[in-house]
Amino acid sequence: MRSPAMHVISAASAVGLLLAASMPGSAQQKSDPKSLEQHKTSPGGKYEPSLDVLGGSKLEPPGAKEGVPTLSPAEFQAANQLYFERCAGCHGVLRKGATGKPLTPDVTKPLGFDYLRDFITYGSPAGMPNWGTSGEMPKDQIELMAKYLLNEPAQPPEFGMKEIKATWKVTVPVDKRPKAKANKIDIDGLFSVTLRDTGEIALIDGATKKIATVIKTGYAVHISRMSASGRYLYAIGRDAKVDLIDLWMDPPQTVAEIKIGAEARSIETSKAKGWEDKYAIAGAYWPPQYVIMNGDTLEPLKVVSTRGMTYDTQEYHPEPRVAAIVASHFHPEFVVNVKETGQILMVNYQDLDNLRVSSIGAERFLHDGGLDSTRRYFLVAANARNTVAVVDLKDRKLVRLIREKDGIGDKPHPGRGANFVHPKFGPVWATSHLGDETIALIGTDPVKHKESAWKVVQVLKGQGGGSLFIKTHPKSKNLYVDTPLNPEAEISASVAAFDIANLEKPYEALPIGQWSGISVGQRRVTQGEFNKAGDEIWFSVWNAKDQESAIVVVDDRTRKLKTVIRDKRLVTPTGKFNVMNTRKDVY
Repeated sequence: MRSPAMHVISAASAVGLLLAASMPGSAQQKSDPKSLEQHKTSPGGKYEPSLDVLGGSKLEPPGAKEGVPTLSPAEFQAANQLYFERCAGCHGVLRKGATGKPLTPDVTKPLGFDYLRDFITYGSPAGMPNWGTSGEMPKDQIELMAKYLLNEPAQPPEFGMKEIKATWKVTVPVDKRPKAKANKIDIDGLFSVTLRDTGEIALIDGATKKIATVIKTGYAVHISRMSASGRYLYAIGRDAKVDLIDLWMDPPQTVAEIKIGAEARSIETSKAKGWEDKYAIAGAYWPPQYVIMNGDTLEPLKVVSTRGMTYDTQEYHPEPRVAAIVASHFHPEFVVNVKETGQILMVNYQDLDNLRVSSIGAERFLHDGGLDSTRRYFLVAANARNTVAVVDLKDRKLVRLIREKDGIGDKPHPGRGANFVHPKFGPVWATSHLGDETIALIGTDPVKHKESAWKVVQVLKGQGGGSLFIKTHPKSKNLYVDTPLNPEAEISASVAAFDIANLEKPYEALPIGQWSGISVGQRRVTQGEFNKAGDEIWFSVWNAKDQESAIVVVDDRTRKLKTVIRDKRLVTPTGKFNVMNTRKDVY
């Protein structure tokens, strides 16, 4: 069953299956119901991004083949939905393998229907969830999925420049927009808050804690990014819809929109000197590509496929998805992370007609990351490989791969990470983990603290696995770590606060869920975000769509409750992005 989370949380496919058992030359491991008591799936193992927007696509079932169960159009559509919701993020849209193993008929047919059904039902000690006996999937869904996996994979449609341009709309032309700020809002103080399940963002005033306006967007906005000047806000939904919002208008409103594919996660704007607000770039999960657009209209200018060879084995991958994108402050370049191939692309936007792209082979399954405090170095987690890659954006080269043997834990998931000055090791960047309770601190100063640079200098112990985000601020003395995916309700409803000046001290657990005043629901607490002054931090208390959610504001100096934002319009609030911190890359 999918757990809620910012990056679309799902269990590693019901079909996560087969694994070593189904690969040539390996022993077949049979499911054993007696082993279920020992079978535990860690929070990290339950986290895989899924492509559930694609589940709504109308795809035709394959034709009948001898020995393959025939599915009606309705059955095929239902199975397709189930696969995209629970499995595609791990095994790929085309079932050719991504983080997980391939599930194409050449692998599944030799195993047969009974094996697939039983494996999904009972799971295995190796990490496959027992979907049937846990009650998370009914018998009819399990049997349908087993049949679906014996058929040829669905083929989602491509989405090229013609299709992209057909979705492009400019609702307020540039010459009709204000020449100066037309509202009284402190724009740098604004928070853009994702209302995940309503397809909206709420703009909340950082001073009054009141909602200034709610704006319709794409489905389940993944991130909000701001133009370098702070005038424009770009929101991208998991349905690959980009909304351009003019924060100068009264009230702020959408002035342009576009779809750059069928499924997406990332967007960024140009930040190099002289190129501020010039371009925006969005990356898609499907089709695997990125699109460069005009910054003030979203007019699509260049679409580039990321299909290609894996960095290590040099094998072709048909759907290497675009993960995090950051903007270089040293060169007119976007840094595009290609998940499945492990390639970090330095996309130079000086001349789009003669686009120059440099490729840095890093590690497969690149996910999320952020800049160090100098903004020269980019640290990105390849979470399925328990690795953090460090890239020098000034010299355009890979600095180091920091691996599990070096102190990286199980499935690092930093968000953008957290920068602070360690009392002993100098500047560090920190990541928490999905799969365990550790927080890894990595030295980031190769000049004054050369002996500590690009090494895990300290490992902290937090509340447990299931962390999505870690946060601090240059003016803060605290380091905050959330655990929204932890199976313990008390832990998922709280955050750990560490004293940066004395990291040997035990963390303090802040009962954010309790402070919210909400007494029903899971109350998952996630994604701390500081205000522009750096003296308070906001946390989302994320409940189900039909339950009350809230935002809890904590006084950073005292770690005490400051206020609770409760509003019936705050439906499933997740990501929060302060305008100033986001546009200036402060984290």
